[in-house]
Amino acid sequence: MTPLKPYLDRLAVDTIRTLSIDGVQEANSGHPGAPMGAAPMAYALWTRVLRHAPTRPDWPDRDRFVLSAGHASMLLYSLLHLTGYDLSMDDLRSFRQWGSRTPGHPEYGLTPGVEATTGPLGQGLTNAVGMAIAERRLAHEFHRDGHVIVDHRTYVIASDGDLQEGIASEAASLAGHLRLAKLIVLYDDNRIQLDGPTEMAWSEDVLARFHAYGWHTHRVADGNDVDAIEVALDLARDDDRPSLIAVRTHIGFGSPNRQDSQKAHGAPLGADEVRLTKEAYGWDPDRSFYVPEDALAIFRAAIPAGERLVADWEARLASYAAAYPELAEEFTRRIEGRLAEGWDAGLKVYEAGSEVATRNASQDAIQALADPVPELFGGAADLSESNLTDVKSASLYAPGEPGRNLRFGVREHAMGGIANGIAYHGGFIPYDATFLTFSDYMRGAIRLSALAGLHVIHVWTHDSVGLGEDGPTHQPVEHFAALRAIPDLWFIRPGDANETAAAWALAVERRGGPVALALTRQKVPTLPGTSSLAREGVARGGYVLREATGGTPRLIVIATGSELHLAVAAAEELEADDIPTRVVSLPCWERFDAQDQAYRDAILPPDVRHRVSVEMGVTLGWERWVGDAGAIVGLDHFGASAPAGAIFEHFGFTSQRVADVGRRVVHDGLRGRVPTLDGGHFGHQAAREQDR
Repeated sequence: MTPLKPYLDRLAVDTIRTLSIDGVQEANSGHPGAPMGAAPMAYALWTRVLRHAPTRPDWPDRDRFVLSAGHASMLLYSLLHLTGYDLSMDDLRSFRQWGSRTPGHPEYGLTPGVEATTGPLGQGLTNAVGMAIAERRLAHEFHRDGHVIVDHRTYVIASDGDLQEGIASEAASLAGHLRLAKLIVLYDDNRIQLDGPTEMAWSEDVLARFHAYGWHTHRVADGNDVDAIEVALDLARDDDRPSLIAVRTHIGFGSPNRQDSQKAHGAPLGADEVRLTKEAYGWDPDRSFYVPEDALAIFRAAIPAGERLVADWEARLASYAAAYPELAEEFTRRIEGRLAEGWDAGLKVYEAGSEVATRNASQDAIQALADPVPELFGGAADLSESNLTDVKSASLYAPGEPGRNLRFGVREHAMGGIANGIAYHGGFIPYDATFLTFSDYMRGAIRLSALAGLHVIHVWTHDSVGLGEDGPTHQPVEHFAALRAIPDLWFIRPGDANETAAAWALAVERRGGPVALALTRQKVPTLPGTSSLAREGVARGGYVLREATGGTPRLIVIATGSELHLAVAAAEELEADDIPTRVVSLPCWERFDAQDQAYRDAILPPDVRHRVSVEMGVTLGWERWVGDAGAIVGLDHFGASAPAGAIFEHFGFTSQRVADVGRRVVHDGLRGRVPTLDGGHFGHQAAREQDR
């Protein structure tokens, strides 16, 4: 080692630190402490280990880097700028400002080189598990003797908060079980969090925990020792397990009055402390956003190095294409996210009158799509036999055999985050599955997939009180409304088997956001008209399933899911009473809302003010479609443990009751929320009433 090398390393590390300090100070907002402490490990990774190409940030075989500690975003932005990504010094100066490409936490799709939207702790590490799963599966599909076109690693910088979150524990457990050797996590062990020392709430042996998960573990005692960090990364790359490297760092390193204090965590250092810190580094305290030429030269070496990596890979891809042209074409299609021609030709059309649970129709769709859409890849949270999500004849994803059917175990939150990571990686359309009521456990991951615009499909079965005897703990009630409240999530509740096939088609076709399918356990009749109307109708979110006799409705009955057949039967009763009734299926509010006003008015004419909605969930939100002259038949209380038929009868989810509500709307001016027949006073609720 030349005497100059330690000096240059320190100069480069302090460049990261000072840029991060200045960005936070300029914004008067942010988290300077973590970038100051973690800069050496980031420097070692980004300049000595990471295989990346700043001028080709979308190069498919790049190593992935995820800053799970997203609050340390100025660390990442500084690295991106210094190594030559399309992120200017002006972008760094506009940190956390309106319209900037340097938001408070990293956002996928906004900033070149950002691989994942992070900030909610634990999510990024979990996404990285999904990326590692995807890399292994893609390599398994496309590698041939003598031809390797998928061979990269996923690196993470994680904080103590990341490792405290339950989602990270779930994901780490699965990663160890699957022996995801190409996943390497650098743990920023600074022993400080927002409220103070981690020892206030944390005394576990973190490395022992990860060792128990099946991870390779290593400790670097001095977080400023760049060479020791590089050695640890080399050891991790040689291991056949995922790796956790605990690096003992100091939050706010170099700050005379903030180092090793929570005061460096979530607030600017302040002008005086910035000056003192730069003086401690030996820097000119009057210069901001300063990058020494010697430091820049070290970082910018990533540009030619990356271009050489890309050129080498493209040569290997060309050789692969010469030997296996069809596989190479398929690989390119998958990476570009294009669907194969005729991919949906095998989706089944069901005859009217047949009774099929929509979860079974979903299973049929998965089987029909399995061959023409090989990028469809996923599994369930220990419920594959209930959700019916396995690709038949395909193998399980296991340590030695990365098959097509994933087993997430009872880890719903990690399942959602891992599915997001598979989507971030590319080459797949991931799906996951559980009971709809357990979507609550996944909400953080669902929200981030919507925010990041990720193409993830959620398959949620047992979608109402219709699941029956398992009772209210398993019966979703508020979930429809809660999930519809997430921006950019398409929540689809198909009404029969044909609508389910159409929902799967829409889910596969979507780009730029997640899709949720809410499916029944119980059988429902296949309705007249859905075989021809459902594909376009579901794609547009709503359509006229049954027109009123004579074409001029006096009443419109709107329904979703398993209640759609009740609406059709009720309409027949109402028409026998000389009330012309239109039935509208509204399986996806978000898609319907996206249609132009003319289409929405054609389906729900503004001058037909008598309306009834029917859905076995809370009534919140239905007033939008029903208006002020209609009635909402819903369920504003929990369910009960009983056979489904008994529940429907007691709560009043029958065609006769829907018809009766329709008559009262037309003749008596009934409007607003219509209570269930028993008012919700039964079982545990009745017991609570007696206690009062």
